[in-house]
Amino acid sequence: MVNKKTAMVVALVCLLGGFASGLYSGIARGIPFVGKTTTNFAIGIYRGDSPLDLAPSKSIRNPVLSAEDVSDIPARFVADPFMVQENHTWYMFFEVMNARTDQGDIGLATSEDGLKWSYRQIVLDEPFHLSYPYVFKWEGEYYMIPESGEANSIRLYQATGFPSEWSFVGTLLDGSHYLDSAILRFDDRWWLFTTPTERNDTLRLFYADELRGPWTEHPESPIIEGNANIARLGGRVLVFDGRIIRYAQDDEPTYGNQVQAFEITELTTTSYREKGVGENPILEPGGTGWNARGMHHVDPHQIDEDKWIGSVDGRGEKLVFGLQY
Repeated sequence: MVNKKTAMVVALVCLLGGFASGLYSGIARGIPFVGKTTTNFAIGIYRGDSPLDLAPSKSIRNPVLSAEDVSDIPARFVADPFMVQENHTWYMFFEVMNARTDQGDIGLATSEDGLKWSYRQIVLDEPFHLSYPYVFKWEGEYYMIPESGEANSIRLYQATGFPSEWSFVGTLLDGSHYLDSAILRFDDRWWLFTTPTERNDTLRLFYADELRGPWTEHPESPIIEGNANIARLGGRVLVFDGRIIRYAQDDEPTYGNQVQAFEITELTTTSYREKGVGENPILEPGGTGWNARGMHHVDPHQIDEDKWIGSVDGRGEKLVFGLQY
């Protein structure tokens, strides 16, 4: 007579045998049993006591914006967030990868406190890819230089009805596939940083007396060449406590791996020097969740004495299991 323990063992063996048989049959028919991992960029908010010391906060549920929040177009991901504050309201501009056209458009979100965000709409759409919407204010007017490398130029837009209406007003540079450009007003001049190659290993520098040019390439440009760890910009170039801070994507061993920060110690029309800050990398993968695979952007803003927030982006992972027949 078979006891209960023996019967349970026999049943378990039969069950495992059936599963193994089904697995073998499924593999033979090309049916995946283990699923796959998909990755997408999303946007978060970090806090800190300086633009070089930003970190996740328990009071903020990241990501604050993802592709699922975009309501007017089918979105694949959101990335490259830049913020400004106007009349006690925060405005965020960012890349929305349009799943229908397979190109980037510029989206808008708003917030009352800079921590919780609501998606609004697409505010800029061109026949070519747009991303990295570097928004800044000058003489009471808002301007934007989004990445427009597919148009082989750096294009300047001006807000004609801030924040949702923008008009093209001029070309700053043309003739190359310029990526992730940033502009800085310093020492009564304009300074323009840009990467002219998809290898992400070169950084060129230009300067001008007027915003719309003419622009002159710096005599030491390219200021970085052959180094994808530190060349391509990873956020706003800013002045903090008299120091000029430049953020760079660390694109080795993979694109969008982490962000490093550099202090520009010398910036004149004839010389350029920079050095890494001791806190590098200032942004790195979170290990799990929404930014598990990498981070490649930061835009810090001071909200009070020794209090900063920064819009960041990260590439996460999602494990999908299923059967396909």
